[in-house]
Amino acid sequence: MCGIVGYIGEQDATPIILNGLKRLEYRGYDSAGLAVLQNSHIEVRRDAGKLSRLAALVEESPVHGHVGIGHTRWATHGAPSARNAHPHASANGKVVVVHNGIVENYLELREELAAEGVVFQSDTDTETIVHLVERYLSTGVTLVEAVRQALAHLKGAHGIVVMSPVEPDKIVAARIGNAGGVVIGLGNGEMFVASDMPAILDHTRKMVFLESR
Repeated sequence: MCGIVGYIGEQDATPIILNGLKRLEYRGYDSAGLAVLQNSHIEVRRDAGKLSRLAALVEESPVHGHVGIGHTRWATHGAPSARNAHPHASANGKVVVVHNGIVENYLELREELAAEGVVFQSDTDTETIVHLVERYLSTGVTLVEAVRQALAHLKGAHGIVVMSPVEPDKIVAARIGNAGGVVIGLGNGEMFVASDMPAILDHTRKMVFLESR
């Protein structure tokens, strides 16, 4: 079961995400990463291993911003490695995704996307979601609509969080089936998203749990 944390507000997103992921260590994981919107560009830091390795990466190459998402992963499709760690980004950097669940039809989707010219950078099923969202976002629809259209292609149960520099004031979260929870935290001029309450309890007690559909 993967861990997910996201933040949008006025604070520095990086320490909030790292602390939230630490609160989710009880779920188990083999890799970790985060993505933060910095100067209109999304910076990604990720690696296999413990959160301490991710923290070291961030210390070596700092990233700061007010919008970000993070993830701890148990490998399903693709071995534990930096290239397979989340978040996953589209080639143009316009779509970044973290994901909990299994895309049951990912091989079919990979073939379809590869035929369209997509070059995959990982062995994960999650990367198919990235390219599907980017496919629809490039048509000019909103990020919410692009995510909605992408999700229509997926089989299986999923918890998904998406961000994009195209709409820098937004994080999109969705839950389909029972791949783990998605909880939205409401703060004072800020919002949080997580796969479980402990990740955001330091910041808010006002929460909304997304129902599966």
